[in-house]
Amino acid sequence: MSVQIFTVESQPFAENSYVVWKDGSPDAFVIDPGFEPELIVEALGERDLTLVAIVCTHGHCDHIAGNAALKQAYPNAPILIGAGDAAMLTDANKNLSAAFGFDITSPPADRVVTDGETLTVAGIAMEVSEVPGHSPGHVVFVIRETQPFMVLGGDVLFRGSVGRTDFPGGSHEQLKAGIRRALWPLPDDTVVYPGHGPVTTTGYEKRTNPYVAE
Repeated sequence: MSVQIFTVESQPFAENSYVVWKDGSPDAFVIDPGFEPELIVEALGERDLTLVAIVCTHGHCDHIAGNAALKQAYPNAPILIGAGDAAMLTDANKNLSAAFGFDITSPPADRVVTDGETLTVAGIAMEVSEVPGHSPGHVVFVIRETQPFMVLGGDVLFRGSVGRTDFPGGSHEQLKAGIRRALWPLPDDTVVYPGHGPVTTTGYEKRTNPYVAE
């Protein structure tokens, strides 16, 4: 099956939002809408896609800032997030926006997801893995029906780096353990789409990442 992914980089944090859809399908979902949701709406319109879900890897403000605008534009699109981060959506202190001097809140989650479950969104099956450490309830979404596999990874694993662990609820040990548990068993050519920076693969990071290489 062919899955298409279009990256929208939103400022001021150079955060990657991803529009994801199956070839030939009019339905799409978005991963982690950032501060420029109008760019996501534009990308959907240019491709004649309808947004059917807003999927969040975690609850930090730069990954949920576009939720409210997208929910307004597509009221039937549910907001999904890991159970452990759901409270961050509606609380500017918990999602860290208050600390940056602007209060960002999102509508509450329509559905929370938990470790080990499989959900199908826009016809694409994704396995949910909880990888806490950057935030308490961070999840990654693994698509296994493509070649190579794909990981929609949020702020867990970056090219040459890992997510920050100095935020409230962060833990470097938890993050390292979660990466090794959830990502290292995947094939080396698995493509990781991170919340910031360029795509990478599990194999490349396993060999070279100074924070978690084997």
